[in-house]
Amino acid sequence: MKTIIQNGHVLDPSSSLDQVADLLIEDGKVKAVGGKIEEEADQMIDASGYFVMPGLIDLHVHLRDPGLEYKEDIATGTRAAARGGVTTLCAMPNTKPVVDCPEVIEQIYEKAQKEGLVHVEQLSAITKGQEGKELVDMEAMAKSGAIAFSEDGKSVMDINLYKESMKEAGRLHVPVMAHCEDKDLVGKGVLNEGVASERFHVPGISNSVEDVITARDIFLADEAGARLHLCHCSTKGAVALTKMAKEMGMDVSGEVCPHHFILTDADIQELDTNYKMNPPLRTEEDVQALIKGLVDGTMEVISTDHAPHHKDEKPADFQKAAFGIVGIEISASLTYTALVATGLLTPYQMVEKMSTNPARIIGLEGKRGGLKPGMEADIAIFDPDAEYVIDPADFASKGKNTPFAGKTVKGQIAMTLVGGKVVYDREKGFIEKR
Repeated sequence: MKTIIQNGHVLDPSSSLDQVADLLIEDGKVKAVGGKIEEEADQMIDASGYFVMPGLIDLHVHLRDPGLEYKEDIATGTRAAARGGVTTLCAMPNTKPVVDCPEVIEQIYEKAQKEGLVHVEQLSAITKGQEGKELVDMEAMAKSGAIAFSEDGKSVMDINLYKESMKEAGRLHVPVMAHCEDKDLVGKGVLNEGVASERFHVPGISNSVEDVITARDIFLADEAGARLHLCHCSTKGAVALTKMAKEMGMDVSGEVCPHHFILTDADIQELDTNYKMNPPLRTEEDVQALIKGLVDGTMEVISTDHAPHHKDEKPADFQKAAFGIVGIEISASLTYTALVATGLLTPYQMVEKMSTNPARIIGLEGKRGGLKPGMEADIAIFDPDAEYVIDPADFASKGKNTPFAGKTVKGQIAMTLVGGKVVYDREKGFIEKR
């Protein structure tokens, strides 16, 4: 089948393309890009006035499948992704059971093949049951398709065990994605230690909770020869440490989530549990450091930490509520509104941080995250002029837990293609690809 996307502004950092051009898709691959393509095709898509981008790649998603499907499952999570222009998502392993053996990861991939609208890449836990006591069979997990190793939701606090895992990850050439949180320092904290925790008289979470483990993990990974990706960085210290690591020639990358570069703890005017996430919203100084890190390239990735919960898990009691918010279907709009429409990033740089760089970090460079001929035709078509109000009732995700409800944003995904097939159309909704 042949498809031609016409007249769109093509943004592809993998081939340094930033211009109005046509794009030809054939048999699920990009066949040609540039100028006017004068060929007959089975499908013509007019992208006039829109950005045509490689499909977004979200390195940090909680699909909750298996075992916690009442929060989210592969079908709903991948539909939410498609609506947000995300064509590849990396699913975290803190499911029930934990993704700690080949049988579980194989089950996930089989289900994703049947029910998923977009590509699902699964992470493996680092320790069995995420209990921090015994390493998983990392080689077996890598052979079963684990895209990375992570204990997300917590840190491995046994430093010698963690160092051993880093060495094995380095040997296998599979990255480690680190959730940096000192379990002893965090205590019962629920909000950033500062204006909000003081206002509402709840235990706070200091920046050092994140910074101490960030520093530990950077030096451990370097010594062990592992590639390290720092998840959901939220502090000025994390940015400074990432910059230091890069200047020292270490193989370290970091991601920032839209909620951490848009909101601060001062924005929490009432104890709405949709503002409870881990790491927490920090100060304006932290936000400005995160934005500066994104602008100067220190922080290479924008991910979501999409964390759906059932409404009963977000009760009025802030201390009892679960940590986490959803974001995969609004991340492009939030990023465009906060960083691109304000002139802090160009649309081209947005694509770098949401597609090209993530593909490289998980070893998919040359396959996804770009629009070069021969690459998979995973494409997001983005309308930069659209404006809409975020309404959780419209979400494809089962999770409605977001602090951005009612926010007006600029820029919206108009269409998402996976393997050259339209799986989401803003006008028509979801279109099954199989």
